[in-house]
Amino acid sequence: MTDKKFTGTSSYVATDDLMMAVNAAVTLERPILIKGEPGTGKTQLALEVARALGRPLHEWHIKSTTKAQQGLYDYDAVARLRDSQLGDDRVHDIANYIVKGKVWEAFVSDEQPVLLIDEIDKADIEFPNDLLQELDRMEFFVYETKELVKAAHRPIVIITSNNEKELPDAFLRRCFFHYIKFPDKETMERIIDVHYPKLKKSLLKEALEAFYQVRDVPGLKKKPSTSELLDWIKLLVAEDIPVEALRAEDSRNAIPPLYGALLKNEQDVHLFEQLVFLDRRTNTR
Repeated sequence: MTDKKFTGTSSYVATDDLMMAVNAAVTLERPILIKGEPGTGKTQLALEVARALGRPLHEWHIKSTTKAQQGLYDYDAVARLRDSQLGDDRVHDIANYIVKGKVWEAFVSDEQPVLLIDEIDKADIEFPNDLLQELDRMEFFVYETKELVKAAHRPIVIITSNNEKELPDAFLRRCFFHYIKFPDKETMERIIDVHYPKLKKSLLKEALEAFYQVRDVPGLKKKPSTSELLDWIKLLVAEDIPVEALRAEDSRNAIPPLYGALLKNEQDVHLFEQLVFLDRRTNTR
């Protein structure tokens, strides 16, 4: 177990409760399950923890077709069959066809690594349960080679979820849980300052006002996230959009300039247009 504490990095603004959660999970030697809106920095957290603690990082990005076994290892039977047809001597050692997964790579790391299991809720509902024993015991058996793989150093396991489906209770019991709240304006200012330290205060103020005003629109299918705000600010600076175009009193009567960075589907754009139209009618009466 590492003696270092995670306190964020120069490129990642971590709140006190997030830092406390990460350090608690490391102390307990349990995986930390991170939930939160898309774009709140869940995946990036693993990269920053590895950087801050000086640990190697192993990233396992989950898809809908991913099976738990693939995180341990794959047996490439097709390659072995092909080599046997070609008369390759490699076929006599089945170990040549065992492909290590990300969990195996983390287990045999020379120093304590960080293992990211990203978007675990994308996989089949049984996926988390299929990893319970391996993450508990920090070992697994390779049946093809009769080999027991044990973790040389218990990895710091960071698991992210976008809440697309419920995770099994047995899995949740073994995790330390933390929900990353969407940043308030003060925290968001700190995040923006990391990426755009020379941004004019007037532009920052009006951009944040307009951004949170968009997020507060009831009925949005997809609220804009932190990453989308950063993209929008980059465009505002690049296109030299005047601060006046973002003034709170004006933004109620028009869709924000370069709104395509914030609103990502036609339903939300149409909703925003309707609200602007209604607001205009109200103000002209």
